[in-house]
Amino acid sequence: MWNAKDVYYVSDSTALLTEDMARSMLCQFPEISFNEEKIPFVRTINDAQKALSVIREQSGSLQPLIFCTIMDADVRAVFDVAEVEMLDLYGGFLNNLETALEAKALREPGYFRHGDTSQIDRRVEAIHYSLEHDDGKKTGGYDQADIVLIGVSRSGKTPVSVYLATHMGIKAANFPLTADHLSNYELPADIVRNRAQTVGLTTSPQYLHRIREKRYPGSRYASVATCSNELRQAEQLCLQHSIKTLNTEGKSIEEIAVQTTQLIGITKSRHRR
Repeated sequence: MWNAKDVYYVSDSTALLTEDMARSMLCQFPEISFNEEKIPFVRTINDAQKALSVIREQSGSLQPLIFCTIMDADVRAVFDVAEVEMLDLYGGFLNNLETALEAKALREPGYFRHGDTSQIDRRVEAIHYSLEHDDGKKTGGYDQADIVLIGVSRSGKTPVSVYLATHMGIKAANFPLTADHLSNYELPADIVRNRAQTVGLTTSPQYLHRIREKRYPGSRYASVATCSNELRQAEQLCLQHSIKTLNTEGKSIEEIAVQTTQLIGITKSRHRR
């Protein structure tokens, strides 16, 4: 078994999708460390030969892994050599899809990135909205939100909001539940009015304690007792206003983002008009 392995994400576009697809598989091998590198915009045989030369020089005889998303079969074939282990993430699947759909694929590099500018515009608009409505700012604009996240300090509201905007084109606002809201069991009218698209993020006291302790070690703010009290009050507040909650303990930002949209019934089709 390998202790470490060189991994290259080679693509005729940005290689971001290649990286995401590959990492979803590589994470299943936690005992192996991976030295990763992206090689984007490999669109000609000459590009591929240069990339392969770099890979050979850097990895030597260690037979690196190459995760490949290149549409052109001739360009892709450059990496089909004995010195590397090439995993084609497109080729065979695209051929099968052509058969299933009884149609020929365009096989144009990066087509999805420039084929529909409305998706780009929507994503940019969502990012602007989420930044302007971060951490309780401009609550009067919550009527335009696709989703509003609420929760106590350090419950993950901002990173999830940013992910929803940048990766899913969703206008996400977030609001911190402070001591005043918790002790009085009150929410701003803008949240109450939009509670159907509001989700309360919660977790366990121990998990929240560990997160806060990293930032403010030994503080009352980070104590298990404080965390427990705040979470209990926040959950009661959500229950009082019929706001759905999601326990985020041990979940990735991606998982939390998808599960929050499921809770309030946001579908992909809704954001592809």
